[in-house]
Amino acid sequence: MFARFFSAILEMGMSLALAIPPAHAADEIEAKAQLCAACHGDKGVPTDPKTIPVIWGQEQSYLMKQLRDFRNGERNSAVMSPIAKDLAETDLRKIAAYFAAKTWPARSAPAKPSSAPKGIAQCQACHQPNFQGGMPAPRLAGLSYEYLVAAMRAFAADQQPRHAEIHANADRARTQRHRALCRRAVT
Repeated sequence: MFARFFSAILEMGMSLALAIPPAHAADEIEAKAQLCAACHGDKGVPTDPKTIPVIWGQEQSYLMKQLRDFRNGERNSAVMSPIAKDLAETDLRKIAAYFAAKTWPARSAPAKPSSAPKGIAQCQACHQPNFQGGMPAPRLAGLSYEYLVAAMRAFAADQQPRHAEIHANADRARTQRHRALCRRAVT
């Protein structure tokens, strides 16, 4: 009887030990995420918001796709591609989840234009009415206007992989209407 009791206790202890992830696993992701803070900011505000996006509080699926695209060479960046190339798939998932769980940084937004630009409903269908993002699209509200315009130009020039729906909108990146859409989205 003592042997069965001892065996049951040992079995429960082993099960518990295997079920609880080691404390250092979270520390490993924190350490890897610190590299990101050099550009994306340690409080969620990028060092240069005009050229670097906010990743704190961004959609996890979007972050995962971007990291995967950098790693696989579908999206090129002199900075991001070499970093992502050395990350395992599980690390990509953990890093995307880590940043998605953070709070989007507060920043003062410019005043909204008085009227919504023509064609805004097309963007809101995926990016949500207030551009807060959600499946399947990333958050745009709070990004800098300059970053968003540059990203849309990159889409139009086929420098970034994209959904087919973005193609038609991105091709208008040089038009005043499109800049008005970007300005509305970031407010």
